Amino acid sequence: MESGELLRRPGPSGSSKSGVRGGWRAAFYLVVVAFLERLGFYGVQGNLIMYLTGPLGMPTAAAAAGVNAWAGTVLVLPLLGALAADSRLGRYRAVLAAGVLYLLSLGMLTASSALSASSAPSTTSPAHVTFIYVALYLLALAQGFHRPCAEALGADQFAPMSDGGGGGDPSSRASRISYFNWFHFSISWGYATSTTALSYLEDNAGWAAGFAACWAATALSLAVFLLGARTYRAEQPAVDGSRLVETVRAWAASVFRRKDDTSTQRLLNREPEDGKGLVVKLLPIWLGAMVYASVTSQVYTLFTKQGSTLDRRLVTGLVVPPAALQCLISLTFIVTLPVYDRAFVPLLRRVTGHHAGVTTLQRIATGMPMSGVAMAVAALVEGRRLRVAADAGLVDRPEMAVPMSLWWVVPQYVLMGLAMVLADVGLEEFFYDQVPGAARSVGLALCLSAMGAGNYASGMLVSAVDWATRGSGGSWISDNLNRAHLDYFYWLLAGLAVLDVAVFMYFSKRFAYRSKGEP
Repeated sequence: MESGELLRRPGPSGSSKSGVRGGWRAAFYLVVVAFLERLGFYGVQGNLIMYLTGPLGMPTAAAAAGVNAWAGTVLVLPLLGALAADSRLGRYRAVLAAGVLYLLSLGMLTASSALSASSAPSTTSPAHVTFIYVALYLLALAQGFHRPCAEALGADQFAPMSDGGGGGDPSSRASRISYFNWFHFSISWGYATSTTALSYLEDNAGWAAGFAACWAATALSLAVFLLGARTYRAEQPAVDGSRLVETVRAWAASVFRRKDDTSTQRLLNREPEDGKGLVVKLLPIWLGAMVYASVTSQVYTLFTKQGSTLDRRLVTGLVVPPAALQCLISLTFIVTLPVYDRAFVPLLRRVTGHHAGVTTLQRIATGMPMSGVAMAVAALVEGRRLRVAADAGLVDRPEMAVPMSLWWVVPQYVLMGLAMVLADVGLEEFFYDQVPGAARSVGLALCLSAMGAGNYASGMLVSAVDWATRGSGGSWISDNLNRAHLDYFYWLLAGLAVLDVAVFMYFSKRFAYRSKGEP
C-alpha cells in the first residue's frame, strides 16, 4: 500500500471548510507541530557548544568544528529523508518515522546525562562520548526525515493535486507563500522558547532536565501531528525512485565536472522542465546558499561563546544563559514576518504587480548582504571586547566575565535575524517551487542540504584557521577568547559574504524560472 493511501483523496477544493481536506485548517496542525518539534530540537542545538565544552570538556575550536559538522549533517540528511519520502515512504509516514527517532535519540541524551551528572569533565569516558554522539546523529536523522516532509506536507495543503509545477492558481500560490512565512513564524517561537526557557533549565536544573523537556516537546508534537491526520490532503503519487537517483547523479557529475561519456551530457542538456536538467540549473543558487550558510552558522557556535564572556546579568540579578542570546534571532522573525506578510507584501504587490511583491530571488538577494553586515558589526564588537578585557586585566582570566554588557551583541543577532527572514524563507520557497510537484520534499531538502554543506564548510574553515594561526602568537579561535582574535575571523567571513553576494547576483539575474507565473 502506498503511503498516500493513509489519507483519503481530497475534494476539488483546498478550502478549509468542514468536510473538505487541506487548506488552512490542515496547515494549522502542521504549524503547531513545527513549533513543538523545533522546541525540542533547538533545545539541544542551541546550547550544544556549551554542553561539549562544559560536561564533555572539549576545547573551543574542536567543539565549534564538531557542532558545525553535526549541524551540517542535520541539514544534509533531509536530502536522504526527502528521497525516501518522495520515492517510497510518502511524507506522512516519513514524519511518523521522524517522531519515533526523535523520542529515541532524546531519550538516549536524557538517560546519559542523568547517569553521568555526577562525573567531572576530565573523567568522561570515550564510551560515554561515543554514546552521546550516536544519540546526536540519530537526532540528526530524525530531523532529516521531519523537516522537509512536514514543511512540504503543509505547503501541499494549498497546491492542487494535479499540480505539475505551475503552482496552481494565484490564490493558491499566495496562500502557499503566506504559509511559508507563518511556518517560519511558528518555528521562530519554538526557537525563542527553547533558547530561553530550555537553555535556562539546562544551565540551572541540569542537562538531564533540559533534555527531558525536549523529549516531552517532541512527544507532544507527534501527538498533534496524529490528531490532525484526518484533515490532511492525500499525497501525490510517489515518483520513480530511479529518476530521483539519476537526478542526484547528474547533480554530482556537474559539481565535480565528471566526463562520463555522453549520458551525463544528455541529462544535463535536457529541458529544465523534466526535473533533471532543472537540478543542474539550480546549482549556482545552491552554491550561493552554501556560502551564505557558512557565514550564518556562527550564530550557533562562536556567537554563543563570545556572548558567554560578557556581563550577562540583568537588573533583576538574573544571569542570561549564553544560548538565550539566540532568541534575538527568533524575536526578529516573530516581529518581522507578520509585518512582511501583512504590510510589505501587499504594498509591494501594488507597486510591482507580482503576487508575492518581489520574486524569491530578489528576496534572497536582499537578505544575503545583511549576513555580511552582521559579521562586520560582530567584528567591531569583538574588537572592543578584547580592548575592555585588556584594560580590566582579564587577558589571562577567561573564567571572569568581561565588564561589558551583553547588549553590545544585540545588533549582530538582529541583523543576522533579518538576513534569515529574507534569505532563509526565500530559499525554501524558491527550491520548493522550482521542482516537479511530486518531488517537492526533495526541493526543500536541496535547500537544507545547501545549508548543511555550508555548516561543513564553516567547520573546515574554523579548523583551518585555528591550525594556520596557532603558531603566530596564538590561534584566532583559542580556548581563551581574551587572547584569541575572533574579530579577525569575523572580518574574514564578512569578506566572504561580500564575494558570495556578488556571484549570487550575477547568476540570479540570468535565472529563468521554471514556468510562467512562478515567483
